[in-house]
Amino acid sequence: MELKNINDNRNIIENVKEDSIAYELKIEKGDILLSINGKEVKDIIDYKFLISDEYVEVEIEKPNGEIWILEIEKEFDEDLGIEFTNPLIDRAKSCRNKCIFCFIDQLPKNMRETLYFKDDDSRLSFLQGNFITLTNMSDEEIERIIAYRISPINVSVHTTNPELRIKMLNNKNAGKIFHILKKFKEAGLEINCQIVLVPNINDGKELERTLMDLSSLYPSVKSVAIVPVGLTKYREGLPNIRVFSKLESRIFLKFIINKQKYFLKTLGTRFAFPSDEFYLMADYPLPNYEEYEGFPQLENGVGLIKAFEYEINKELAYINENPYLNKNYIIATGTLAKEFMVEVANKIMKKFKGLKLNVIAINNEFFGETITVSGLITGGDLIAQLKDIDGIDGIIIPKSMLRKDTEVFLDDLNIKDIEDKLKVKVIPVEVSGKEFINLFRKV
Repeated sequence: MELKNINDNRNIIENVKEDSIAYELKIEKGDILLSINGKEVKDIIDYKFLISDEYVEVEIEKPNGEIWILEIEKEFDEDLGIEFTNPLIDRAKSCRNKCIFCFIDQLPKNMRETLYFKDDDSRLSFLQGNFITLTNMSDEEIERIIAYRISPINVSVHTTNPELRIKMLNNKNAGKIFHILKKFKEAGLEINCQIVLVPNINDGKELERTLMDLSSLYPSVKSVAIVPVGLTKYREGLPNIRVFSKLESRIFLKFIINKQKYFLKTLGTRFAFPSDEFYLMADYPLPNYEEYEGFPQLENGVGLIKAFEYEINKELAYINENPYLNKNYIIATGTLAKEFMVEVANKIMKKFKGLKLNVIAINNEFFGETITVSGLITGGDLIAQLKDIDGIDGIIIPKSMLRKDTEVFLDDLNIKDIEDKLKVKVIPVEVSGKEFINLFRKV
């Protein structure tokens, strides 16, 4: 996760939404928010909390030094319509953990500096859905989450065994997790949890304990996503851990499916959801669409494939005739999802006559072949492995390969770099069945 101007702690306004309260009051880009109701605004959580009332008094400093005091009457919880240069307003809180599986510790040297920033900030959980460990927060900050009712909050739990969590996160404060989650439940906060599962570390009996502890906090703990540990080839000097084998993935899935049946009977929800990676690694059938219960952890890779497949089928059903499309595309994907994407491509080619879709799995040479997901493929690997292509109309890639809201890959190459090298258009598409089918509708 990357932040712009994370060292700037002035409340500089970057944008004012049209037709908003701030727009009508002539608050402008470059103005500085000094206070709300006479109180200093330390960060975005303060801002959200302080503007929630129906009457607020806002102090603004204009670029020429003039101070405006604005008295505002509005609807309860209505936003003013201003955005800040730094979405946190003050510096993002970095992580002091040394997790045995931390992906940032497994990055090669000489990459973009911001990629090495470890965030563990409750405000990012509230604003952007990031998962946090709660280990880098003081008691005062925990109480602030409760007082401001920051919810939903996404928490990386990994284990509720205090001693094991301290060992896994290498942080002496890590053992208090269950106590903190209980306080959140008592305050009525909604929590989504994540477990990064490591073979022979927090699986088996430890996973059983963790799931039972977390289920005791339902419905405050709404769901638990379980994702397999991801390891790059850059692990020199790091703990000796490994990825799951196919057999181990199958054993885990059989365990969790039985656990889901238990939770469905006792809680009315399956509660704990494995990520798609486990099913693909195990070569195991994915659950039915309905079994994901509304996809509470889609951003964690839980049900992403099934949701995509459902949308593809739905959009193809809307196309009554079989349009002719004389086009030839490559679909670049990770090795893990190749078979699924081949099935998708075949369905689309049956609907669009003349369309050719060639699915190519890109081996991750940059991070190592144990990294099999599409979102971690680099521009360099695309160039190296697609250099011999010829006679195609474009390379389709998922937008998850790119830094959010940019055209930049993890290795700092951008889409234009790929297009210049391969002499072909690169087409990034959201992981959305509708957007994917729209790509061919618009040709």
